[in-house]
Amino acid sequence: MDILDPLASANAALWSLFAGGPLGFAVRSFVDPQPTVTSARLKAPSHPAADIINELPMARSHLPATAPSIKPRGAAASNGPQWLSRHFEHAGQTHRFKLCVPSVYHGQSLPMVVMLHGAQQDPDDFAAGTGTNEAADARGYIVAYPEQSETVSLLRCWNWFRPGDQVRESGEASMIAALTREIVATYNVDDARVYVAGMSAGGAMAVNLAVTHPDLYAAAAVHSGVAFGVADEAFSALCAMNDGKGKIRLPARLLDGSQPRTVPLIVFHGDADEIVHPRNSDQIISMRQLLQREAGATHHSLPTELSETENGYAYTRRVFHDENGLAVGEQWLVHGLGHTWSGGNPQGTYSDRCGPHATNEILRFFDQFALSS
Repeated sequence: MDILDPLASANAALWSLFAGGPLGFAVRSFVDPQPTVTSARLKAPSHPAADIINELPMARSHLPATAPSIKPRGAAASNGPQWLSRHFEHAGQTHRFKLCVPSVYHGQSLPMVVMLHGAQQDPDDFAAGTGTNEAADARGYIVAYPEQSETVSLLRCWNWFRPGDQVRESGEASMIAALTREIVATYNVDDARVYVAGMSAGGAMAVNLAVTHPDLYAAAAVHSGVAFGVADEAFSALCAMNDGKGKIRLPARLLDGSQPRTVPLIVFHGDADEIVHPRNSDQIISMRQLLQREAGATHHSLPTELSETENGYAYTRRVFHDENGLAVGEQWLVHGLGHTWSGGNPQGTYSDRCGPHATNEILRFFDQFALSS
């Protein structure tokens, strides 16, 4: 790679920044945009013995090259949640994912959260660092973890900045939404209580999904991410990450002229984040307010609340309400937190045990929202 080539340098910096690694991390070239996604289908497992169940959700597992696709089960294991490795066929491509089915599941309708990992992470690592499986099991949530492939992105980074991945009809946003719908149908998930959350590049992709699929996700959570439409290629993505001053480009309205709902958002960011500038957190809130204004609604901000957590980091929490006084958004700025998951578990990467427990707060926030019929 020619270090004097600005775009080549931007490519290397972009991936290494989102991965949290050194700037000189050897990165090849970006992959071409994915073809337009038009359909999805789950395949039945070829043999029952292919099922992979890990009874210790915190443990890192060594997965085979391919995993069986998901099938519903009448009851979960008696000694804890099921930790399943599965694959998903979509537009001729195979995508791996993991699923945590809570111990309370017996075929009844339960809520679900889709968790999107950051760069240089995988579902096992992300589940470990966030503690989501344990928190979700306690609240009766199913958790899905789509996995970005190294064949698509060398560092397993979701391509949140590519134009084809910022639309409803194609790309990774469309694929993740299709996977979400398949799990909803297969596991009898409460389709009014489906949520999406992510960290870093996964947080940026969670924003894309909230904006492009407001009819699917009742609420969304973004940890250390960026706003929708602030980049359309590698260099602008790097700039937006570095300074949090990317221009928000809202999506076109639906063709029939209707105004889609604005998805409630909870946003976490550390003010010591040197990978994704904390100003991006403000941009996400501004983005949501712009979307809400386009939908004809107004917002109001409660006075800022300052608190000290039990885990050693102070934080600033802002709560936003609609014209009816209902909470529609929260912004948490954790003082001293870097590019890591607040209140996380050191068994996973990019997590800090200090600070408010982001996972619990996210699920608490999600509990307030459901899609109306």
